[in-house]
Amino acid sequence: MNTSPDEYLLPGGGTSINSLPKISLHDHLDGGLRPATIIELADAIGYDLPTTDAARLGSWFAKQANSGSLVEYLKTFDVTCAVMQTREGLVRVAREFVEDLARDGVIYGEVRWAPEQHLARGLTLDETVEAVQDGLDAGVDHVAQSGHSIRIGQLVTAMRHANRSLEIAELAVRHRKNGVVGFDIAGAELGFPARNHLAAFDYLAHEFLPVTVHAGEADGLESIRGALFDGRALRLGHGVRLAEDVKIGRADGDNTFVTLGPLAQWVRDREIALELSPSSNLQTGAIAAWGKELLDHPFDLLYQLGFRVTVNTDNRLMSNTSLTRELALLSDAFGYDIDDLEVFQLNAAAAAFLPLEEREELADAIVAGFEND
Repeated sequence: MNTSPDEYLLPGGGTSINSLPKISLHDHLDGGLRPATIIELADAIGYDLPTTDAARLGSWFAKQANSGSLVEYLKTFDVTCAVMQTREGLVRVAREFVEDLARDGVIYGEVRWAPEQHLARGLTLDETVEAVQDGLDAGVDHVAQSGHSIRIGQLVTAMRHANRSLEIAELAVRHRKNGVVGFDIAGAELGFPARNHLAAFDYLAHEFLPVTVHAGEADGLESIRGALFDGRALRLGHGVRLAEDVKIGRADGDNTFVTLGPLAQWVRDREIALELSPSSNLQTGAIAAWGKELLDHPFDLLYQLGFRVTVNTDNRLMSNTSLTRELALLSDAFGYDIDDLEVFQLNAAAAAFLPLEEREELADAIVAGFEND
């Protein structure tokens, strides 16, 4: 239930979802800009926008993203990436990214982005990572000054349709002591399997840097299989189409018989986290095989079967969303209560690319925050 543009309450008890502590694992830097910031940065570099009104620009992004196609959805990033080609632009976007997460109740977030897409105005790969980290640090400091705390880690990402993944993997390892916590590959999934980047994944495994891979969004089970066995992914970016390996049989009274295929069984038994992003999955057509409404999303099926599901925004600008809103939408669709929302956050804490002791501290913070609400 939405009682104001920014406030969401759980049905019944009236608990504010906004105030609950949250963990964000799948959130793209170039998908989380403020429309007003895009306008100011575009003006500074002479980049033409569809409109210079912040509200209308936000609506434009949401409309463009509601295409039902991942390829069309990704075209909106041409605009955001265009204003993120300078040190000043990267620092500002990263700082505001952290501030917006903290305002949404996030206590730990991993921000993913592709340095190779931010070189058009002369920055080097290392300079882009340094600029983003400076912005993240500034955001964390600003949040601390307001009496709150947040931790942020970078997921340095390679574009799966390009051929720079080993170079980007080396970049990630080079900056692992300066904010980088893991690696990802993203971009057009269909036709660009993880095995195209074996050299990068071999190197990352040798260096013990954690990996998540976009898979099971625009392609199916073979893409997920490749992410796990070629990419050695510890988490699946989206992974929603893993539900294709779940067979629902006949119902007997109140019971429904479900059979897991070998891939789904492996993911569940190994507790490999699924970075599910409900609104984004609708926009990109990732759940088209099940329907066109949130109620059709296999999120609840996977949750009830014991998969380690997590809730994410993917791209807050394109989906006009927040982590609070995603949790509220799921609660409305599937009747989740505060205990369910706590499970999702504890799942995310367990899957964070942090040392064990720090993951346990995150879990303790989640439990304490939920007990207080």
